[in-house]
Amino acid sequence: MRLSLSITDFSWPGGPGSLTAELGRVARQADEGGLDTLWVPDHLIQAVPGTEPTQEMVEAYTTLGYLAARTERIRLGTAVTAVTFRPPALLIKAVTTLDVLSNGRAWLGIGAGYLQSEADMMGLPLPPVAERFEHLEDALRLALQMWSGDETAFEGVRNRLERPINSPAAVTRPHPPIMVGGMGEKKTLRLVAQYAQACNLPDIPDGGATIKRKLAILAEHCDAVGRDYAEIIKTVATRLEPGESSADFSRRCAALADLGADHVVVITAGAWTADAVRQLTDAVPAVEQI
Repeated sequence: MRLSLSITDFSWPGGPGSLTAELGRVARQADEGGLDTLWVPDHLIQAVPGTEPTQEMVEAYTTLGYLAARTERIRLGTAVTAVTFRPPALLIKAVTTLDVLSNGRAWLGIGAGYLQSEADMMGLPLPPVAERFEHLEDALRLALQMWSGDETAFEGVRNRLERPINSPAAVTRPHPPIMVGGMGEKKTLRLVAQYAQACNLPDIPDGGATIKRKLAILAEHCDAVGRDYAEIIKTVATRLEPGESSADFSRRCAALADLGADHVVVITAGAWTADAVRQLTDAVPAVEQI
C-alpha cells in the first residue's frame, strides 16, 4: 500500500511570513520519510470545513513548482483541480511543466468542481453540473491527446483547439498519471474507468459500506469499457488522529486495504506539524507491507 500526505491548511502559527519555511519543512520531511505523493488542494480561498475563507490559501500550481524544487523523489499533485477554473490546455501545460521540472513526478488530479461560494466570490466559472462533466471529459481526452504528441485539431463537446502543441513533452511515460476525484456513480466513476489511473474516495465512517459500493460500481464501469480494474489505483482520503500511534494507523490502513484501497491520502486537523508528519512517516515501513 502507498501512503501520501495532503496539505489542506496553511495557517501555521507564524502567519503568512512562515509559509515558505513551513511548506519546505513539510515537503522535506515527507520526501525523506518515504511518502509516495505530496498533494495540495486547488482552491483560491480556504475551504476546509471549520475554517474561514479568509485564512491562508496558496495557488496550487505555483506551490507545486516550489515543492518540486525542495524535494527529490516524492510525487506531486492537486487533490483535485476543478476543471472549469482553467482552460484545459493551460491546465495540461501546467501539469506537463511540473512533470518536466520535477523530472517525472507530476500527477494530474482533476474533478468536476463543486464549491459555488468560491466561484461566486472569486469570479471563477462553475457552470451547471452536466456542463461541468462535459468539460471534464473534454479535458481528459485533450490531456491524453496532448501527451501523445498529437497536434491535430481537437473537437470536444465544450472545447475546440486548432493545434494543441505541448512542447516540451512530459517526462513520465506514457504520461503523468491521472486521478479523477469524486464518487458519482454514473459519470465520475465511468470517467475513472475510461481515462484515469486512479480514483479518490473519502473514508466515511460507515463501516466501509460506501467504499465497497463505489469500488464495486467502478469495477462494473471497467467491465463496460473493457478496462482492467486492477490497473486503477484506489486512493482513499483519511484523517490522521492527534497522537495516533504508527501501529494504530497501520491497522487502519490494513482495514482500508481489506475494503479494496491501495493508496491512502492523509490529511490532518490544522496545519501539519513536524510531529504529525513524523507520525505518518513512522508508519511507512509497516504500511508498505500491507
